[in-house]
Amino acid sequence: MLGWELPPHNSGGLGVACYHMSKALALQGASIDFVVPYDAHHPETEFMTIHAATKLGPLDRYGLMGAYDSKYLRKIGLDEVDADDLKDMRGVQKRYVQFVERMVKDKQPDAIHAHDWLTMEAGMRAKELTDAPLIVHVHATEFDRSGEKFGNPIVHEIEYQGLMMADRIIAVSNITKNIIVERYGIPADKIEVVYNAIDTAAMGQYEYDRSTYTYLETLKSEGYTVVATVTRFTIQKGLTHFVKAAARALEKYDKLVFLLAGDGEQRDELIRLSADLGISDKVFFTGFVRGKQWRDAYNVADIFVMSSVSEPFGLTALEAAHYGAAVIVSRQAGVGEILRSVFKYDFWDTDVLADQIVGIAASPALSKDLRENIKYEYTRISWTDVAKQCMELYKRMKGVTV
Repeated sequence: MLGWELPPHNSGGLGVACYHMSKALALQGASIDFVVPYDAHHPETEFMTIHAATKLGPLDRYGLMGAYDSKYLRKIGLDEVDADDLKDMRGVQKRYVQFVERMVKDKQPDAIHAHDWLTMEAGMRAKELTDAPLIVHVHATEFDRSGEKFGNPIVHEIEYQGLMMADRIIAVSNITKNIIVERYGIPADKIEVVYNAIDTAAMGQYEYDRSTYTYLETLKSEGYTVVATVTRFTIQKGLTHFVKAAARALEKYDKLVFLLAGDGEQRDELIRLSADLGISDKVFFTGFVRGKQWRDAYNVADIFVMSSVSEPFGLTALEAAHYGAAVIVSRQAGVGEILRSVFKYDFWDTDVLADQIVGIAASPALSKDLRENIKYEYTRISWTDVAKQCMELYKRMKGVTV
């Protein structure tokens, strides 16, 4: 298993998905060696063996932090990269490939499961050395990460090569499958859609600490509705549209406040936009959250909005539903393929999003129905089902003995 992050050292949903998928696979009988690019302790991972490809810490620039800023990636192939330059993203990737080369020479894998472009080169090299089947798991493409822009050409090239060389491809939604087919020219019958899930048991018992958001709780007691999002502040997430929709909603319904939990390159832009629109007193920025703060952000929310320009899946929508929020997702989010009790809109349509926010905030009955009904939907899916699909896929691959 080749991945770029695992909890608690994760910056988003990729690490969460990799963790729960691996745990469920182990329970199905898989023996997993998981390679990450940084060196750190990962609690509650006794079900697999974790290998650190470098001595970088997870907070080092390219140990993990900054790894998803593909627009800064140098446009060079690995043959031109200095593997000792770990201050460069391509250097870290080359070191990762070299680690995997040594690893597979010592231990023949039955299958190679690579997640996203960050590990595709290592996956391809492992396949070359072992002739083991390569499964490329696409959680997002460069077309998703760059939002409305083209993105980084070297990432597109890596994705194309990885997708072409893969024996099978797993896409996290039909939206993602269609991008792979239409943008990369990959045959549709090479791709299987396997939706992500949520492990509610692993989220544990949790008591919301109202003191975290005392001011917001005071406003809620006065009839205000908290509209929240928990995400990275990047162009992919459509947050400028979200803030503009917030301004439109406030023109129609004053008792709204907006919570943006997370951080990223667009933070200052979003703060300025809130001020320019005259709503800075109604928009709150938490900074990056994890653990208790992450759960508190979900719990204080009455409405959760996923405003992504392109979102292959969107685990945060399931997490928000678990913690009791009514959910609105853009039609460009894959999670909408498995959820029905949500409002949907096109990411650019700020007027529709504003109307949906106001509609839920102004109708307690509607809000209650959305919150209750969605729980019947997300509890039907599980990581066990995901693992069973993956195990069946492994078994179908030539030479795999699972």
